[in-house]
Amino acid sequence: MVDQLSRAQDEFRELDEMAAGRSVIHRLHPLCKLIVTIAYIFCVVSFHKYDFSGLAVMLLYPVVLFQAAKIPMHVCFYKLRMVLPLVCAVGLANPFLDHRPVILIGNLVITGGVVSMLTLMLKGCLALMASFLLVATTPIDRLCGALRKVHVPKTLTTLLLLVYRYIGVMLGEASAMVQAYSLRAPGQKGIHVKAWGSFLGQLLLRSADRAQELYSSMLLRGFCGEFFYSEVPACGVGSVLFTGGSMAFFVCARLVNIAQLIGTWVVK
Repeated sequence: MVDQLSRAQDEFRELDEMAAGRSVIHRLHPLCKLIVTIAYIFCVVSFHKYDFSGLAVMLLYPVVLFQAAKIPMHVCFYKLRMVLPLVCAVGLANPFLDHRPVILIGNLVITGGVVSMLTLMLKGCLALMASFLLVATTPIDRLCGALRKVHVPKTLTTLLLLVYRYIGVMLGEASAMVQAYSLRAPGQKGIHVKAWGSFLGQLLLRSADRAQELYSSMLLRGFCGEFFYSEVPACGVGSVLFTGGSMAFFVCARLVNIAQLIGTWVVK
């Protein structure tokens, strides 16, 4: 378990290093990337439950951006390996609830439950991929700085920054506690059920003490309710073109079934 927490800390640090890259996607304005990501997720969610072919076209957006950002796609699936099964499990009951035939391929009948299950799974995967792209190509301080420029309340941006920054601190505290527990109970795998309550209580108390120490350090360094975020560059032509082009693609993919048009053109 200590090794797992150490790996989690390393992966969190790797995500920060990934966000500090220098690709063309990394250089885009953070607010533009946030707006496009939110629009993409809304567009993906709005597809009909049987429109799997139309939704599949939306896969082009993360695939192209992964290539442009020079981030291997398997890294995304590896980082999200704990969340993806939960997302995919959401629609597993659909084939048992919807038996209406939708697609006929020879003698094979595909019901609406199967199609809706696949569509729901794809929606979850696409939303997670888009969110990962935003985090993996945008440093959190630049994102918070961009939000402040559009007058998002400083309480929200400060909370977002602190939660993101001090996840690593909490992982460190949990790792130290697990290591101390393993030294007191050699040969035992994991934490015994009887110790779960006291372990979580100690973690809460240690986190509160550490938070108080961090807050005192922030006050000594002149914190007065708002951080001085890193300088956010002006929104350039590339960011505007990226935002406009992405929005146009989303609208086109949502209103027109591009996959069906391509299939019809190929058949002809």
